[in-house]
Amino acid sequence: MEMSFGSIRARIAPESGGERRQAGRRRVALEAEVRELGAHGVDAKVINISEQGFIAVADGRFEVGSRVWLMLPGRKRANAVVKWIAGDKLGAEFAEPLALDKIAR
Repeated sequence: MEMSFGSIRARIAPESGGERRQAGRRRVALEAEVRELGAHGVDAKVINISEQGFIAVADGRFEVGSRVWLMLPGRKRANAVVKWIAGDKLGAEFAEPLALDKIAR
């Protein structure tokens, strides 16, 4: 589904039912890289993260439904699916929950 609100264009994946946010989110400012599978990565800033997903600001062009890697310094990469895009922000859900014990608050 694609929606337009004046100068804001947003694409939102169809809701799969149930509560969308299953874990508490943390506001952060983490430098990272987001890379679509098989492509080159782009610099990003993760601004919100939970065990289930993240929100990042990135210059790359991603599509709702695409699989991406989130690479945070000092951590293994995490596989995720892009769930929504709004301007330069994207929201993604991790394929497997991410342990946040070593991520700064």
